[in-house]
Amino acid sequence: MQSYGGPEQWDGEADVVVVGFGAAGASAAIEAADLGADVLVVERFQGGGATAISGGIYYAGGGTAQQKEAGFDDTPSAMFDYLKLETAGVVSDELLEDFCERSVENLQWLERLGVPFEGSMAPRKTSYPTNEYYLYYSGNELAPPYKDAATPAPRGHRTKGKGTSGKVFFSAMAKSARKRRSIDVRCQTTVTSLITDDAGTVIGVECREVDPRARGRRVLHRVLGSLNRKWNLYYRPVGRLMDAPIRRIEDRHSVVRRYRARNGVILAAGGFVFNREMLGEHAPRYLGGTGLGTIGDDGSGIRLGQSAGGATDRMERVSAWRFFNPPIAMTEGVLVNKEGERICNELFYGAKIGEHIADQTDVSAYLVVDSRVLADAKRQVPEQTLWFQRLQTTYLYTVGHKKGATAEELARRTGIDPAGLARTLERYNADRRAGAPDAMGKDPAHVTPLVDGPFYAFDCSIRVQAGFPCPVLTLGGLTVDERSGAVTGADGTPIPGLYAAGRTAVGVCSESYVSGLSIADCVYSGRRAGAVVARGSSLA
Repeated sequence: MQSYGGPEQWDGEADVVVVGFGAAGASAAIEAADLGADVLVVERFQGGGATAISGGIYYAGGGTAQQKEAGFDDTPSAMFDYLKLETAGVVSDELLEDFCERSVENLQWLERLGVPFEGSMAPRKTSYPTNEYYLYYSGNELAPPYKDAATPAPRGHRTKGKGTSGKVFFSAMAKSARKRRSIDVRCQTTVTSLITDDAGTVIGVECREVDPRARGRRVLHRVLGSLNRKWNLYYRPVGRLMDAPIRRIEDRHSVVRRYRARNGVILAAGGFVFNREMLGEHAPRYLGGTGLGTIGDDGSGIRLGQSAGGATDRMERVSAWRFFNPPIAMTEGVLVNKEGERICNELFYGAKIGEHIADQTDVSAYLVVDSRVLADAKRQVPEQTLWFQRLQTTYLYTVGHKKGATAEELARRTGIDPAGLARTLERYNADRRAGAPDAMGKDPAHVTPLVDGPFYAFDCSIRVQAGFPCPVLTLGGLTVDERSGAVTGADGTPIPGLYAAGRTAVGVCSESYVSGLSIADCVYSGRRAGAVVARGSSLA
């Protein structure tokens, strides 16, 4: 952090300076611009962050047009009751109620920006629907204890577009910001420090921009950044090869820029999943996962906030995604730890499954199925999966498993305690035959005795597997005032001129994750901060 050095030091100024151009940063910039503020956005790469490479799911409820089209009567109170369990007190009831009450309006706001949604309802529980469907149960709404506390409703609104449609979602936001509102977005520019005045108010940022005069280096930086983002998602070892060249260009071919923020700075630079040191310090059990985002998700926004006195919370909270459904038949297996004990309902959403796996010895878990389940799953693949899911099933069903003629043989080959697995299968099968409720509350439609050898085990541990990645996303960040998004210190006092949104800040999504909740939190918190800073008041 630097102190103010006089008016001659500025290379530009705006009412609002936003650091980061993902869903949170774009939401803040658009909201501020619509309220008449002059906005400058600073972005290390080309924009989009984790949002642009996501599935484009937006968690919304309370009676959206898409829910009504599909025949569901959802209410804000039912949405609140469900999220109250998922969020577990990470935000106040007042903020969560506001989040739910504004859900329909925020979705409509996105539609006005050009983000397309549709109410075609997926016919089965899945981690991500095929291209025929754009509304689905994207969380744990259908499983106990959630369904017992809140009337279930599908709230996963998938952006309409083939494949993973996060790129469609963000491109609409980017177009609205850049073309329709002429918001100044300075790409290939990294914020290195905050600038304060003598009273400690944040009044600007210092950056390093890849030199516009070095055109070849700028083009190479842009190309490497794009390739790095893609390979990081599919196979990090290849993506890692581009990290050093990107940083060399930034170190050797950059010029210093200083931008003044008349009303305030909004930090929306993502989380810290690509900062191995921070992840090891706060959440070491997730080091084996595959980071979701860009190498810009290195905690830089969080560290900038800390440099100004900002406090952090929930830094240990990380979402790990273990998706083995689709195909839906796989949920008929049992997910066990090394002791052979079943660990959760296999119909849970993948992030909830990942949370249970993270609690196990060596973060290890295995999905055990029999030959009948595997045969059913193989038959379902063509109808129930998209291309990236088929890549995973191809790996899992060919070389990505262990096999045993009996459950005992499978256990020994896999490293599972044979006696423990035998007890688990015995109870699982006996309860189903007796018509007793499943011990983990799984829907009886997906509980069938596992008796037809050979048996198969799929390694669902939180570790790198080339054909079965385990994406991870950090959830904690800077503490903020709930009314304004102002970054707060350890004593809860807002830091003048500094705000945060999205995964840089603690918010609705900072305890647990279901598909679409992070982007919804980014939009909600981004719009909140953008509106407050545009009006020039923290409201704190």
